[in-house]
Amino acid sequence: MVSFLVRRLLATLPVLLIVAVLVFLMLRLTPGDPAAILAGDAANTEQIARIRASLGLDQPIVAQFGIWVGNLLSGDLGESFYYKTKVATLIGQRLEPTLALATLTITIAILVAVPLGAIAAWRFGGWFDRALMGFSVLGFSVPVFVLAYLLIWIVSLKLGWFPVQGYKRLADGFWPFLHHLILPAITLSVIYIALIARVTRASVLEALGEDYIRTARAKGLPEARVLVRHALANAAVPIITVIGIGVALLIGGVVVTESVYAIPGLGRLTVDAVLARDFPTIQAVILLFSFAYVLVNLLVDLSYVFFDPRIRY
Repeated sequence: MVSFLVRRLLATLPVLLIVAVLVFLMLRLTPGDPAAILAGDAANTEQIARIRASLGLDQPIVAQFGIWVGNLLSGDLGESFYYKTKVATLIGQRLEPTLALATLTITIAILVAVPLGAIAAWRFGGWFDRALMGFSVLGFSVPVFVLAYLLIWIVSLKLGWFPVQGYKRLADGFWPFLHHLILPAITLSVIYIALIARVTRASVLEALGEDYIRTARAKGLPEARVLVRHALANAAVPIITVIGIGVALLIGGVVVTESVYAIPGLGRLTVDAVLARDFPTIQAVILLFSFAYVLVNLLVDLSYVFFDPRIRY
């Protein structure tokens, strides 16, 4: 187990290096000059050149990359072009909203999707099964921002149950914090509920056809125990896998959801940084998202041991 963990952690280094190179090159080679944006429309060529020099953008790309990687290895993420603040400070300020939104979203998705998928498999071919499959297709088809504006119109503007936009930190009180977070989390969780429920249904349906299920039923065990303790438990590995895969979708969904609901998290920071061509901020946030995705997948792989004793590392 320890050797597997060490190998996987070491394997993340080349992955992060490739991500760093690709992001760095794409930012430099795509149209748009951060110096021109910072200088404003009324700036002349000389003023823009001075700003480029002050930001180090007048140096060759190889030299810029070497400086950035050197600073990164020393723990310095650089200074934001737009905010004039250390990128590490910006990320620290924006981390709580994103973690809170992602945690609540995944929690809602798992608590809702796994029981729905298991019941749909248990009632295979019935109205509940068909309704869940229809919801899964709809959940994948409707874009997050469309669902967000629809829920804002119905739940916030018409019913007045939740705020339209904004965010309250946990330090301001648990209920205000949760009250502002529930609607964005529900919006973002729909696609994960659709994904996890569909995979849960397929996995549990396959498990229900196994011999050990027929043996459990022949022993007279209650159907609920057969479904939960035998079918669902043995279908856990695919479900855990798809939850890990959902993290990649969650990263993109957070960006859109935070923008719609005006949540000051890392997703909103990414959008603002892209619009301002803030290279250091974009590079740091994407690297952070990449590391989080790799780490989650590592935890998913390690969790297989607890759900399936046959798996060993």
